[in-house]
Amino acid sequence: MNIIVCIKQVPSTSEVNIDEKTGSLIRSGIDAKMNPYDLFAIETALQIKQSREAKIIALTMGPPQAEEIIREAFMMGADEGYVLSDRRLAGADVLATAYALSQCVLKIGLPDLIICGKQTTDGDTAQVGPEIAEFLDIPHITNVFRIEDLNEQTMTVSADLPGTVETAAVSLPALISVEKDIYQPRLPSYRLKRSTGQKKVVFYRLDDLPDSDERHYGLAGSPTRVVRVFPPEKDQANEFWEGSPDELAKKLAQSLIDWKFVEEA
Repeated sequence: MNIIVCIKQVPSTSEVNIDEKTGSLIRSGIDAKMNPYDLFAIETALQIKQSREAKIIALTMGPPQAEEIIREAFMMGADEGYVLSDRRLAGADVLATAYALSQCVLKIGLPDLIICGKQTTDGDTAQVGPEIAEFLDIPHITNVFRIEDLNEQTMTVSADLPGTVETAAVSLPALISVEKDIYQPRLPSYRLKRSTGQKKVVFYRLDDLPDSDERHYGLAGSPTRVVRVFPPEKDQANEFWEGSPDELAKKLAQSLIDWKFVEEA
């Protein structure tokens, strides 16, 4: 069984700058880490590998330094790693990102299973995984928190949906996006760090993809645009009250009514 795990390098701080022209994060010069949700995706693949013969392929899209998280995936147990990196991919929205990753999957070879983290901490859209599946025309299930059964033809999982838990089966190849409760991610192994230090990471550029038309990628291929990015307005005021407990209680109750947190009896 071949498994591709899609991972992403994200800022390790909330103090980031925004490109005023594109609305994109300026990632150069800031500390980065693997998206925390993707650790659960890697662990899910490793758990599957423990019960059956499988090859785990880590795939990411980003600047050249994204190789760092591929190395981290090696230290957890991934077998192969690919980085899709090209300046022409910069500024991609979720749809253009998903299309680029789907093309990279086709370049590598469609696997039996694709696993994604639920979402990323820098975008929080939770859309890229399902969109990859749609571009590849394969079934997908999101919010997966437990694998019930897996064989060569089908996969049965439980998904945590709003107000209910759904158990569903899909035919392979398929894509799943996993919740953070599915498994506890293991720590990177020092032994694997030493043994995989020289392992090759394959880099692809846009010209390597089956569809190399620049109009389908980056800002040019993004149907959505960030119009404006700004910090939320702060409306904070301090008010000090004095009086007896009964007086303060009445004042607090009236304030809650005035602020429309509660209705007047």
